[in-house]
Amino acid sequence: MSYVDQQISCRRIATCSCDHGCPCEFNPPPTRVPCEGVEALDIVDGYFGETRLDGLRIAGVYSWPGPVHEGGGRTQVVIDDRVTDAQRDALFSILSGKEQEPQTGFNINGSTIDEGFDPIIAPVNFEFDLKERTATLSVESVLNCSLEPVRDAVTGASHRALIKLPDGFEFREAEMASATFTSEGRISQSHSDRYGFLTFVTYGPYGMVKESIYPQMNS
Repeated sequence: MSYVDQQISCRRIATCSCDHGCPCEFNPPPTRVPCEGVEALDIVDGYFGETRLDGLRIAGVYSWPGPVHEGGGRTQVVIDDRVTDAQRDALFSILSGKEQEPQTGFNINGSTIDEGFDPIIAPVNFEFDLKERTATLSVESVLNCSLEPVRDAVTGASHRALIKLPDGFEFREAEMASATFTSEGRISQSHSDRYGFLTFVTYGPYGMVKESIYPQMNS
């Protein structure tokens, strides 16, 4: 099948209410239900057809009643308020997964969502340091999130951990972090010291473009 020519290279953070080392990455059931979290994409370089997407940000809040693959999900998407009409339409097309090969990233996630609330257009505040494993994300009156290194339970020192998935659809490699996040509005949640990751990823119409995160360490 032919899809709109597209590619987004982005800094990505994501969290969930599971313990560190989310079981979804290894196929067991979640450690906590409902499965809740927030995430964000900061597009460094991107396009959808003739529409450039460089510098735009997307954030989201999500919740599933049980394991993600069982569906029943709810989501609230936030689109950067700097977006033009054409860019907004392009981002919605990407996020829906309708212009992506079945059983790849956005298409997989979209298939698990039963209820999507009206998108919010607002400033998305985002800071990201892959090397230090720190990040912050906020959208006023919608969500707040901070990521920091996982700490050694005995010494309190920074504990570095990575997950590497050669065939992963969300990432190939990601730095693990400890996440604290809240959201309000249509999906309300509050969690601390939960699973989080930071990565640099590139997505196209046929899923993830294979690459290492490490050339982007200092971006």
